[in-house]
Amino acid sequence: MAPNAKASECSGMLDEHDGKIIDGKESVGTKANKVTLVWVNIFVFAFAYLAAIIGFWLMITSAKLYTTLFAFALYLMSGWGITAGAHRLWAHRSYKAKLPLQILLVFFNTIALQDSIIVWAKDHRVHHKYSDTDADPYNAKRGFFFSHIGWLLSRKHPDVAKKGKKLDFTDLTSDPILVFQRKHYVELMILCCFVLPTTLPMYCWNESFQNAFFVAAMLRWQLFMNVTFLVNSAAHAFGNKSYDVNFTSRENSSVAVLSLGEGWHNYHHVFPWDYKTAELGNYSMNFTTAFIDFFAKIGWAYDLKSVSPHIIKARAERTGDGTHTWGWGDRDQDEVELQNAMITRQLNDQC
Repeated sequence: MAPNAKASECSGMLDEHDGKIIDGKESVGTKANKVTLVWVNIFVFAFAYLAAIIGFWLMITSAKLYTTLFAFALYLMSGWGITAGAHRLWAHRSYKAKLPLQILLVFFNTIALQDSIIVWAKDHRVHHKYSDTDADPYNAKRGFFFSHIGWLLSRKHPDVAKKGKKLDFTDLTSDPILVFQRKHYVELMILCCFVLPTTLPMYCWNESFQNAFFVAAMLRWQLFMNVTFLVNSAAHAFGNKSYDVNFTSRENSSVAVLSLGEGWHNYHHVFPWDYKTAELGNYSMNFTTAFIDFFAKIGWAYDLKSVSPHIIKARAERTGDGTHTWGWGDRDQDEVELQNAMITRQLNDQC
């Protein structure tokens, strides 16, 4: 999941070194899998992490309560811009949104500063299509550090671009709202991610510049940025494989809470078209699903896609690791079908 246009071109491995230089830039890795470090991104992230540490210190020592609450509100907004917007709506098309919700999600997404939706969704579709291979931008098999942030600190593996060209992205590149965001991304990102989060606390409740900038802008930005990274790293390293043991993705409740519902990752890789990215039993820790359901009730979200319980149960029994515990197997099949029909009817009524 990429934070800027420069970073979106980058990917690599940082845990093996041969010290060679290619085209004036340091290459690290084995002879079979060399990469080129992108020092601009390394310095940007180093500064961002330092600024976030300063922001955390200021939050607990001098920032006003309103500033902390404002930062949390921005955390939710930027989070939904990624989870409900770039991920579930545009990358997977797991539901449809009317124009007002699309505009709101583009605004939220720009606050998040994880690159334009077009670039983000392209990378994510490639990740699902070629998961755990060299064509996967954040290939979990190349280590925790690589899948968390290392892929942004070095050039992409050639297979990412080569195989990515085989996928159809015309639905993204022909969307006028997404095209507008990408065309004006730099200025919109500066305004939404840094200028507004800094100036609003200063003018609305007389917060100092340093508290507003480091807490509401930098700390908030890096917190959700790294929570997003955890979906690529921790949710591929720790947890159960309740639905398919052949994926590296796992069910991680801690990541689910922090990421507003994206940690039920084994389920998501098995059923990527489900707008919930989780089974119904995970609903209590899936704030993005609640967000989408709210807008479905007012008619802004519709055609919500989901998976019937008996299909989930059958897949878990066939390929899961035996940890599927949401209880569908203990219920009569007629009851399951009735439950599924009721769920479908309720969603349709909401639309």
